[in-house]
Amino acid sequence: MHSPHSALPRPERFEASPNGIGPESVLSDLPLYQLAIAPTRLGYELAQIFQHHPDLPGVILQDNGDTLGIISRQRFLEFLLRPQGTELFLTQSLWMLHTYARYPALRLPASTSILNAARQALRRSPDQRQEPILVEQSDGTLCLLNIHEIYLADWQIRGLQTQVRYERMQLQMIQHEKMAALGRLVDGVTHEILDPVGFIWGNVAHLSEYCNQVMELLATYQAHWDEKPEAIVRMEETLELDYLTQDIPHILQSIQSGANRLKTLAVSLQNFCHIDEVYPKPADLHGCLDSLLLLLEHHLTGRIRIVRQYEPIPPIPCFVGQLSQVFINLLTRSVETLLNPALKAQWQPIASTTADAQPCITVKTRLESSNPRAGEPSNQRWVVITIADDGLGLSPEEYAQIRHSFSVKQRTTQETSLALSYQIVTAKHGGSLVLRSPTTPASTAPASPARGTAFEVWLPLS
Repeated sequence: MHSPHSALPRPERFEASPNGIGPESVLSDLPLYQLAIAPTRLGYELAQIFQHHPDLPGVILQDNGDTLGIISRQRFLEFLLRPQGTELFLTQSLWMLHTYARYPALRLPASTSILNAARQALRRSPDQRQEPILVEQSDGTLCLLNIHEIYLADWQIRGLQTQVRYERMQLQMIQHEKMAALGRLVDGVTHEILDPVGFIWGNVAHLSEYCNQVMELLATYQAHWDEKPEAIVRMEETLELDYLTQDIPHILQSIQSGANRLKTLAVSLQNFCHIDEVYPKPADLHGCLDSLLLLLEHHLTGRIRIVRQYEPIPPIPCFVGQLSQVFINLLTRSVETLLNPALKAQWQPIASTTADAQPCITVKTRLESSNPRAGEPSNQRWVVITIADDGLGLSPEEYAQIRHSFSVKQRTTQETSLALSYQIVTAKHGGSLVLRSPTTPASTAPASPARGTAFEVWLPLS
């Protein structure tokens, strides 16, 4: 047993991380205390230690290197406040106190996240929730952590997460308002475009009919006029009447074709900037996809081939404006992948071995009775939209990066176009966004393409 006059051990304090507390913080980022004491020490010595070090949450009982347990400040005071507690425990060894106050200490690695540690601490029985936690450092050193430090840090982290969610919601609302204002502006512009286009389209048909009638009249004049006056002959030569009669129908056809193209483009732009209602409405996804491909045509002409493989699908209840954003994100990514000069140089040797060396994007639609996720009703039917390119595919790092961007934690810190598309498909429509590539894990490898990258959008029919 220690002499009453032997020096009392002094605790060692490990300061908190200077970087502050965040969602990724672990127990080693909080202030820790290290004080191992022999069970042969007397109770009044422990009382002096607690008196000299008011921040110390407790002590670790160790006997020849073996950890017996901990005695917390709160538990020690509770025993002293019992009837005759001071006479019973201050003059006895700590081993006797430990036999009375024995309970399993919560022992966690220093790399445990604060949020996880707080959850485990709250799972303890009510009489142990205020006890300190035993933290094991990477070198095996045992330290004590005040439980109130964990609860305070957990509260701070929850507050930060709430603030981040609030700010993200505010940004989404601002972005939605901007997109809604832009949609109204574009909708007004397209209406202004469609009005004169309607005039042109309606009048070209009448003009074509009138020109045909005039041509027939001229042909009748020429058939029944044997000798033309010299002035008329000179006029026909000056005007090149034969050329005019052949060229006017082509000009009218060109005007009609241009007006039709301008009308289709304006309607496609109007559909893309459509402001969604509160409730989903049935939409023609084939028309939506065709409109988006028309808007991307200036990127595709002569450089990328588009293959449409549409199966008959019914109109699906959805927010068509948000789905248009998903499809345009996936199509734009495929286009940029195939037009990337660095990748194009690598793609050429592969393409030279095939019959068609032009890069290709395939857009497919089909109906499925099975589902991509476990736990869905077996009678659910799905519409599947596949957007695939025949590029080089994804490396394992790129595949993991895209999959990681779909996680909630990553969307909290950085929201990419693919992450936004994933949220729209899953959260807004109850569907799935499936990524397939030759590097896809073995569980889904049989359905992966031989080359390139494919995104599948699964949407429930009901």
